[in-house]
Amino acid sequence: MKRFYKTVAVDSKEGGLAITLDGRPVRTPAKALLLVPGQALADVIAGEWEAQGEEVRPTEMPLTAIACTAIDLVARDRTAACDELLSFAEHELICYRAEAPEELVARQEQVWRPILDWLEATHGARLTVGSGLLEVQQPAEALAALRGVLERYDALALTGLATAVRACGSLVVGLALAERRLTAAEAFAASELEETFQIERWGEDPIARERRDGIRRDLEAAARFFESSQT
Repeated sequence: MKRFYKTVAVDSKEGGLAITLDGRPVRTPAKALLLVPGQALADVIAGEWEAQGEEVRPTEMPLTAIACTAIDLVARDRTAACDELLSFAEHELICYRAEAPEELVARQEQVWRPILDWLEATHGARLTVGSGLLEVQQPAEALAALRGVLERYDALALTGLATAVRACGSLVVGLALAERRLTAAEAFAASELEETFQIERWGEDPIARERRDGIRRDLEAAARFFESSQT
């Protein structure tokens, strides 16, 4: 759509900070006020609106999308959001290891083991690792510990986490990004480890490149969200 505003500002409202366009507060698709709790996050979202040219492109405003989704959807059913995220842990990406070649096996252990060790040390969730095609059954106590972690996240943080987890396909990597154990680049490298290994040998086709670029953008957006919301 055409840009319909000239000025962007942040204004204090009851319940949080609003982003205003020519003095009018931005609303979510469900017509709720777009309110966020912190100045840094509000400033970043305002910056997304300010950066728009003659056309307003929602795809270029990922933090606005996170905030709107949190308000319109996740806040209404945090349990469903936790259930979805926990389903990634039940089939946790970095718990499935290759059997060969040795170089890939070694690389998976080198990159993934420290992340799993961090998860256990920080959150008390010890996940099971397997190799080959057999399904790995995760311990009930580990999944319960992870649910407890997710339940401590508010709707906004859950939505930011979901952005990362859906992009990389891993709850553990997403949590490590959210809690600043990993940078966006490190999260990408961890989640795309096997794909990168194959590209190093066989090259990268345009479809794969586009997919990977999308993952990078989503992880970078999630990292910006967590950095600004935790400031």
